[in-house]
Amino acid sequence: MNTATPPAYRRVLLKLSGEALMGDRDYGTDPGRVQTISQEVAAVHRRGVDVAVVVGGGNIYRGLAAAARGMDRATGDYMGMLATVLNALALQDALEKEDIATRVQSAITISEVAEPYIRRRAIRHLEKGRIVIFAAGTGNPFFTTDTAAALRAAELHADVILMGKNGVEGVYTADPALDATARFIPEITHKEALTRGLQVMDSTAFALCMDNNLPIVVFNMADGRNIDKIVSGERVGTLVRT
Repeated sequence: MNTATPPAYRRVLLKLSGEALMGDRDYGTDPGRVQTISQEVAAVHRRGVDVAVVVGGGNIYRGLAAAARGMDRATGDYMGMLATVLNALALQDALEKEDIATRVQSAITISEVAEPYIRRRAIRHLEKGRIVIFAAGTGNPFFTTDTAAALRAAELHADVILMGKNGVEGVYTADPALDATARFIPEITHKEALTRGLQVMDSTAFALCMDNNLPIVVFNMADGRNIDKIVSGERVGTLVRT
């Protein structure tokens, strides 16, 4: 952890895919991986940075994919929202084991396990030094957790969205797993990424970031030092900005 360098960002929103919590499993959560991520997030938080997290649910929903096949799209999306709540609770538990005060706010009402999402309350939690984890996406079907991340970042006046990818260093001209000629892109604009159809975020999320001048750093979650490096102002992964 780099404690000598002052943080380059005052408030960050970390977008975690469900797959990032999966480790080497086919689906579900890997407790060791969740613990590692929570330690990385806690280290950045201890540097005085406000941290909010939006979690996806792909690691759990992948196991439900067969059951969801042929299902109404809205119903399937609500199932995905519930999967993100499970991930949020797992991450909250791991963060609290690091002695970090954490709150889960859900966009759908599950009052027994999470607070409802209230913007002013979320901001107050951050001001009091708590990490806030946002679950259930936007609370609406047909919108991804990428859109939820862009929306929450804009609402909370975050300085940057940190988009953690699973085993990918940043943005490439094509999928590096499928195209050996794919080239790494160190910096790109929102508009150019949209025009070229680069699959970093969905188009709705990109448009939100572009309209609100929200930079995005796309980086590899597999390297446990990356979040701290980004917060320190080092160039890691791909920077997407207006």
